[in-house]
Amino acid sequence: MKKIAILSPSVRSGRNSHRVALFFRNYIIENGLAETDIIDLADYNFPLFNERLRLLKEPSPEILSFAGRIRSADGIIILVPEYNGGYPASLKNVIDLLYDEWRRKPVALATVSDGPFGGSQVIISIQFILWKMKAWTVPAQHPVTFVSKSFDEKGVAADRETAGKRAAAFLGELLWCIEAKSRMEE
Repeated sequence: MKKIAILSPSVRSGRNSHRVALFFRNYIIENGLAETDIIDLADYNFPLFNERLRLLKEPSPEILSFAGRIRSADGIIILVPEYNGGYPASLKNVIDLLYDEWRRKPVALATVSDGPFGGSQVIISIQFILWKMKAWTVPAQHPVTFVSKSFDEKGVAADRETAGKRAAAFLGELLWCIEAKSRMEE
């Protein structure tokens, strides 16, 4: 079975984007689509990195664990909370930490805001950074508007039917890219 990592990068107290990470984990498990691993940056206390992992002389066990979790995933969903038209520094920090781990990795982007635009202002900038890292960004996007009204703290969607249909299409594209990559590597 394929493995999808869900990167939840917000480290803010009272964050709402993590609700969407929980929703995706639950949806993937309930539908038997893949194994999941939520990589919650709030569980780490990363410093600002001044060098890539491969050039660090003595990377911490936490850094090696994080890199291993990204490396072992067949595909990744990154939840991208929009902060003032951009993405959080915690996300940029861990993207820049790695390089080989991102190369040709299928990455699906779910943008999140508590307003009406669903993170639409951040999608191009995060996509560009991932292209530079040579990640394979999946063409499907999953914008989430009014996140605190759309999902509760446990990741349960207010409108389960619509959320399920949108998740199925979004995850279908990610799974297609994972399968295509697997076949290309054979």
